[in-house]
Amino acid sequence: MICLFRFFSRWPLRVLHALGAGLGWLVWAVSPRYRRQFRANVAQAGIAFEAARPAIAEAGRFVAELPKLWMRPPAASCLDNVRIEGQAQASDAFARGKGVIFFGPHCGSFELGPQVLAELYGPIAAIYRPARKPWLARLEQVARSRPNLSVVPASLSGIRLMHKTLKANQAVALLTDQVPPEGLGVWAPFFGKPAYTMTLAARLALQSGAVLLPVSCERLPRGQGYFLKIWPPVAGLQANGIAAADAGPRTGPMQSDILGTVTRINQAIEAIVLSQPGQYLWGYARYKTPRKDAF
Repeated sequence: MICLFRFFSRWPLRVLHALGAGLGWLVWAVSPRYRRQFRANVAQAGIAFEAARPAIAEAGRFVAELPKLWMRPPAASCLDNVRIEGQAQASDAFARGKGVIFFGPHCGSFELGPQVLAELYGPIAAIYRPARKPWLARLEQVARSRPNLSVVPASLSGIRLMHKTLKANQAVALLTDQVPPEGLGVWAPFFGKPAYTMTLAARLALQSGAVLLPVSCERLPRGQGYFLKIWPPVAGLQANGIAAADAGPRTGPMQSDILGTVTRINQAIEAIVLSQPGQYLWGYARYKTPRKDAF
């Protein structure tokens, strides 16, 4: 499988994206369940279907570009075809000295985003949940670990490493719109409907005083590259009179502070999705009941 990925990694990006668009429409054609989930999530967000329709092809482009993103030589820069906006947001955040939590949704090229951020602001620790298939888990670990980018499992040891990273005024990266296992999230509004949402980013911010910075990585048309945007930081992390910098890891923040922060994180994710509805993974079961799992 790695040899196959290496083979496709040599193809031009525009060709991979063209093939991926066809793959996306093929999945749409053969899966009624996928179509129902897609349409239901789009309707819940209050978006016209025509605005979200390009996301059918973009889902396939996400899969098709993985060989190029994962098999890029470690010494090769990923910035050549990436336009960047909002770096002043990151500079101001690091100047506070409490670390930075970059977060974003399953939108655009969310696999490339951490690579770009690591090259700009590394070292960065990115948390992930390993694939269930052993061969894919091995491939993910090899492909995602790069200079200045460490991928850590969603485990207690991974969380401890992230606390250590933020304490050193470095950065961590998270996808906050995925449904966590039961006990690791709270029900918070997402496009007007309760969605089980991870509390990890909120807890890290409240316990460390780190800045929460939303990030999007939009895929440009016809294989022209990508547009990474660092959005304004999440504000209001002093809910109920408890300052984020004062909420230590031993006592932890109050549940009301966590829910309030998670809600603001979801609002930041909504803003990104509304800015590029044609690139969000609308087929994801965002409102599903969490599975029972543990670290």
